[in-house]
Amino acid sequence: QVHLEESGGGLVQPGGSLRLSCAASGRVLNIVTMAWYRQVPGKQRELVAASGTTTNYADSVEGRFTISRDNAKNMVYLQMNSLKPEDTAVYYCNADSTDGSMWYDYWGQGTQVTVSS
Repeated sequence: QVHLEESGGGLVQPGGSLRLSCAASGRVLNIVTMAWYRQVPGKQRELVAASGTTTNYADSVEGRFTISRDNAKNMVYLQMNSLKPEDTAVYYCNADSTDGSMWYDYWGQGTQVTVSS
């Protein structure tokens, strides 16, 4: 089992910045990929950024958001710059792990990000 806990959400003005953090605990040695997703009411959860064997970003955040991992601390971060109102969503931390035969998918509880003047 892997437990994920996000922090760092809040209210920010358009053009501002926020840094989300996600702390992983439990069977962290088996984690392969860590990612950030977001969801707004009435829409599907969407991938924002992922860090595994490669790093990937949604087109809508490319150049503005940066995902980073500190494996020594079992942390993943999402630095969000030049925030726009359309970035408003609940942001979820995600981890994929494997024991060699099966894959497991874990989620945090989510943190609200609101971009508004």
